[in-house]
Amino acid sequence: MRFKGLDLNLLVALEALLDEASVSRAADRLHLSQPAASAALKRLRDWFGDPLLTARGKRLMLTPYALRLKPQLAQLLTEIDAFASQPAQFDPATTHRRFRLAMSDFLTSVVLRPLCAAIALTAPWIELDIVQPDDNSSELLDRGEIDLLMVPQEFISPRNPARLLFEEQHVIVGWSGNPLMQKPLTSDSFASAGHVSVRLGQITRLTFAEAQLRALGIVRREEVIVPSFAIVPDLLVGTQRLAIMHERLARLAAQRTEIAIAPLPFAFPPMREMAQFHRARADDAGLLWLLDEIARLLSRDATPQHS
Repeated sequence: MRFKGLDLNLLVALEALLDEASVSRAADRLHLSQPAASAALKRLRDWFGDPLLTARGKRLMLTPYALRLKPQLAQLLTEIDAFASQPAQFDPATTHRRFRLAMSDFLTSVVLRPLCAAIALTAPWIELDIVQPDDNSSELLDRGEIDLLMVPQEFISPRNPARLLFEEQHVIVGWSGNPLMQKPLTSDSFASAGHVSVRLGQITRLTFAEAQLRALGIVRREEVIVPSFAIVPDLLVGTQRLAIMHERLARLAAQRTEIAIAPLPFAFPPMREMAQFHRARADDAGLLWLLDEIARLLSRDATPQHS
């Protein structure tokens, strides 16, 4: 298929070549032979009048022109995909659509289980593909490789729209046998205790809770740092360590683990959990249905009051 003389299949090849900066890796990604990928690169160079990839030692690097093309190409292909895959009507009972969602293990704990149970009844052919958010999640959303990015408001990109899912309070958790949990905590006793904390992504992105603590000037003794919210309660049992946790997750954990829950001894803002989607999919009936299902399930589970 051509548009004004350009073979549109070459745009898919261009995306792979610019993403990989390697003809051989692009060929693997496109399921082509290396000569075929090289031929596609030659045709693209002729069309755009630019080398696109140039040799620097043993590596290929994008030219300045290719760097300008790359975000425009990602947006174009995402919009084409949204346009081509949008059915005339969306029927959850019959659709075989797959949704790829990026959400933390906090959200998989409080959202995914009821969501899976609900759609098993109303949308039995839908597939949910869950991935952990990481340092590249916004770029994956821009490229259309994920449908929903679910993160706190502070971590969303201004490039795409987002919708508030719910607000979440934070609490202190500790082993039920921890003497610190037997009396009201103070800011001093909180700060002087050892803590289990969470870091996300390969660049150790701060969690919402950690970012708020730093903004308040509160410094903890972080004795254990883990990449998952869900494993924190088990690491508290039998120790005098504390942790800050999402209240919903803490109360779920308290049903199976010997932990106690206490309010924070200082003012702490609620976390606004958002769902972000590509601007080209703002009218996607299937995506809007899924967002409404998630919102409906969360509305049944209003944040409980502190004990």
